[in-house]
Amino acid sequence: MTDSVLPPNKSLLEAGIDLAAAKVIERIVPPFPELMDPMATPVEFLPYLAADRGVTDWDPAAPESERRLTTALAWGIKRQAGTRTALRQAIESMELEAGVLSWYEQKPRGVPYSFILEAKVNRPWQLGDFPRLWRRVNDAKSERDNLELRLITETSGGIRVAGAIGTPVTLGDLTLDGRLPEYDIVGDLRGVTGGAGTPVSVGDLDLSGALPETELRGSLGGGGAVQTYIINDYDLEAAQ
Repeated sequence: MTDSVLPPNKSLLEAGIDLAAAKVIERIVPPFPELMDPMATPVEFLPYLAADRGVTDWDPAAPESERRLTTALAWGIKRQAGTRTALRQAIESMELEAGVLSWYEQKPRGVPYSFILEAKVNRPWQLGDFPRLWRRVNDAKSERDNLELRLITETSGGIRVAGAIGTPVTLGDLTLDGRLPEYDIVGDLRGVTGGAGTPVSVGDLDLSGALPETELRGSLGGGGAVQTYIINDYDLEAAQ
């Protein structure tokens, strides 16, 4: 029992109440520091903790992990506002990989107090995420800073062309009677839209610059939003 705050002339009744209350208090498990830890606090308490830390861009529909990270980084961003650290943390608060390039690091050298911000998207990108990200970096920057924000997405995977039925195709000495064999095409697609291009080699099959007129159906698997790639007259829809 802790020392009593009652005066020496306390009555027996007052002393008894004091002792009983102390025993009750000792059995209570204090909620601190867990309650004030954004990564450990109960999720229902998270909005109040975010408000206490001055979070201005709060989205209750965002994933719980993002809301916790936003709250955890809020104080650091406000303390270091106007620095490249604050800009980086503003991007990281949305669970994105951040890169910050100052004007003196750019080649050629940029305008003073200009920054190129790179946000690598490695999660599903939702409608409305870009305005939220832009608000956060604007809150973290200095009034004199000029920002250029770049979103970087990566798509990796393969395209399987299998059982496509169409007009017979002749490639050199190889004749395909309306049905293509199965090939795995692995690589990058870089804005290919119609016309001839660099010859493509798939195993022993060479496509010299242009695809034949055949129905091709395939899917490109990768993280991020749904995208459509157009190669000549073939639409390859990227499945999320």
